Amino acid sequence: MTERQALQRVVAVAAIMPVAAGLYGVLFGVNGLEGGVPNVSADSHFRYLSGLLTGIGILFWTCVPGIEGKSRLFRFLTLVVVLGGLARLLGLYLTGLPSLTMLAALGVELGLTPLLCLWQARVAGRARMAGAPAPAHDA
Repeated sequence: MTERQALQRVVAVAAIMPVAAGLYGVLFGVNGLEGGVPNVSADSHFRYLSGLLTGIGILFWTCVPGIEGKSRLFRFLTLVVVLGGLARLLGLYLTGLPSLTMLAALGVELGLTPLLCLWQARVAGRARMAGAPAPAHDA
């Protein structure tokens, strides 16, 4: 297995997390979490953000084919995820420790996702050095 194929597989598997968590949030709302708040506006906002999370995961899946040519999209998605992680980190500081699940999500947002972005950049750079034809546009 090549490094490119390994990255593709890891990204494909890792993207299951935001898609599954997002769909769970869309279907069950804030009450699907331990200690959920029975507030219609909070639930509406939670479902909206869960839909965005689902979309982020789906967009990461679109990066899998031709992953070496998807640097711009991969970096943009990483930025979105890291900004969300920084917001979660601020919440941790302001309100205290969340559940273990939320701490694990924080690790993915501020750890795993940036590492995958660096790995994608490495694979893209190696492909360019090997003379792989550049895609028509970096989507």
